[in-house]
Amino acid sequence: MPILEAIVLGIVQGLTEFLPVSSTAHLALTPWLVTRLGLANWSDPGLTFDVALHAGTLFAILLYFWRTWIQIIRAALGGKVVRFSETSDNERDLTPEEQRQERQLLWFMIAATIPAGLAGATLEKHIETTFRAPALVASMLIIVALVMWLAERVSRYQKPLPQITFGDAMTVGVLQAAAVVPGVSRSGITISGGLFRNFTREAAARFSFLLSTPIIGGAALFKLHHVLKHGLPPGEMAPGPSAFVLGIVVSALVGYATIAFFLRYLQVRTLKVFIVYRILFGLAVLLLGYFGHYSG
Repeated sequence: MPILEAIVLGIVQGLTEFLPVSSTAHLALTPWLVTRLGLANWSDPGLTFDVALHAGTLFAILLYFWRTWIQIIRAALGGKVVRFSETSDNERDLTPEEQRQERQLLWFMIAATIPAGLAGATLEKHIETTFRAPALVASMLIIVALVMWLAERVSRYQKPLPQITFGDAMTVGVLQAAAVVPGVSRSGITISGGLFRNFTREAAARFSFLLSTPIIGGAALFKLHHVLKHGLPPGEMAPGPSAFVLGIVVSALVGYATIAFFLRYLQVRTLKVFIVYRILFGLAVLLLGYFGHYSG
């Protein structure tokens, strides 16, 4: 794999993992588009490199939300917790009701992770092959854009994250299972799920990012175990060590910056720009495929 391709894909992963535009779609389509437009001859690096890039964005989540994760785990184990901001040292004691809500959050997240875990394990072969077809990816970009538009229309934007219920968590968790198909976007579909349950945009995004942590980590560990035990899938070439390291580092740095930007963005803006982008990008891919038959 060319070093430039590894860097570009690391940037693409860091940007699109947390923005609701589908990182897997962009990772699958970027080499195809670069080659199709005659800019270079890049091949699809395959799911193994995708997972390595996802490990980079996992580091970004853990670094950005490290205090939140400590608070969630401490609360779930019955310890005292305080409310604080990821970007400051300001703290305050929680009320008894807020303590109860914090203690529930980890268990709700564990339950909500199960549907996506089952979907990933059951559909692994399709994820690596048929689900990466450009026509399917482009179609899902458009379809989920319409889902995001509907979520924006019907949400009352009333509920902060600490008020999450089991029903809220499972709604988002079931929708997250659809993200095994490139083009759906884990953040796009889970943020939409939060909006359908009347979360504020920022609360929906925070829960989406926190919920993605075990899924991304589990996928990376599962793939690593598979590669160590069985080797790479047939026809998949392993990128060199330099490409792996650069891809992970770049995706982590860009991912951290993207989280910080997107959470601030959602405090004052809607998802409209991402909805429009998904539709235009999906249509462009479909048109390129129609005229070029997804070849050459």
